[in-house]
Amino acid sequence: MKPLPGFRDFLPDDCAFRNAIFATWREVCRRYGFVEWDGPVLEPTELYQKKSGPEIVGQLFNFTDKGGREVALRPELTPTLARVVAANERGFRKPLKWFSIPQCFRYEKQQRGRLREHFQLNCDLIGDDSLGTDVELVALLIDLLRGFGFIADDFVVRLSDRTFWTDLFTAENVPNERWTELLQVIDKSEREPREKTAAQLGDLAKPVFEVLAGGGRSEKLEQLVEQLSQRDLARFVKIDLSIVRGLAYYTGVVFEAFDRKGELRAIAGGGRYDKLIAQLSDNAVSLPAVGFAMGDVVLGELIKNVPAAFEKLAERVTRQSSLDLYVVIAKEERRGEAMRQLQQLRDAGWRVDYASAVTKVGKQFQTAESLGAKATLLYGDEWPQLKLKTLATRGETLVPHEKIAAYLQARAGELRGA
Repeated sequence: MKPLPGFRDFLPDDCAFRNAIFATWREVCRRYGFVEWDGPVLEPTELYQKKSGPEIVGQLFNFTDKGGREVALRPELTPTLARVVAANERGFRKPLKWFSIPQCFRYEKQQRGRLREHFQLNCDLIGDDSLGTDVELVALLIDLLRGFGFIADDFVVRLSDRTFWTDLFTAENVPNERWTELLQVIDKSEREPREKTAAQLGDLAKPVFEVLAGGGRSEKLEQLVEQLSQRDLARFVKIDLSIVRGLAYYTGVVFEAFDRKGELRAIAGGGRYDKLIAQLSDNAVSLPAVGFAMGDVVLGELIKNVPAAFEKLAERVTRQSSLDLYVVIAKEERRGEAMRQLQQLRDAGWRVDYASAVTKVGKQFQTAESLGAKATLLYGDEWPQLKLKTLATRGETLVPHEKIAAYLQARAGELRGA
């Protein structure tokens, strides 16, 4: 039996890699003052239809539950966020700075960088319509990628503004009902033949192609870049009006992150969605909002493609998964005392393992090495002293058994950093 198409098994090494990604996400988000939240994995299908229209059903894992309700596994968390905020917003101090790491499910053809399940970092800032919030979210996205060891030569965040295009449509007397269709055409223009895009744009082809060729200017985006420059982050961004994001609910600044080589699909994407919360709420609560999402699948590919980033994450994996101590029992009559002290060390927060069955001393040391233990604690001929061996340096120290806890605590920084 194999996993279903588009789904993954996470063996220990894979799980450690994934958890190191999560740890980096959490660390950077918390530096920005964001707090973590989550929602249910199962929601009414109607919630996603209200956001994306009836055609979204073809991309959902949806079914009728035993209570007769039409439900779906979440394909994203933004609709749940809007529902939760609309229902509880009076109890929250604004602006809200929330992040989450949900597992999401989409019934679509799997391809490079896209599976039928993935984990996704969501970051949202709600309740502030100033340009500073757009700047803060773009800065957070940049720092999240820098947190993995990427530099400006590795990725770029492409900035655009939906209002630039809607202003152009207004100036060209384009009916409002065509705006979403035209924005989707512009969104795909980089991936479609020019002739096909021109045919879909019709009379708008000339002014749109002039903008895409570099003839457009957005004062708002220039201000955004200037504010990023104050943080020394401008080298990570580029104004690119071809980025409009095909989803209809975006209302202002939008952005996507790509690898500089252009080998992968977008690493992350988002923007301002000031009307979505009102659209998805029963009480029409209107709150400005800006947010983005970053999936683990494309990010994982980019990490593996950039040696410096891979080494940095591998180092984190090692720190998170390696043992502090491995207890080596050379004399079986000492096993009871060893177990008593092992439990005390675990209670004190040390990561400790041992061989539960009677095992040769040499094999116990080999196991300690293979598990990445920082040190071994030998219960042998030296009793009532214990032999502490630091595996990185091979240095050995004899410590009275009744003083081992205090001794280890005094050397905690040295041992855990070994």
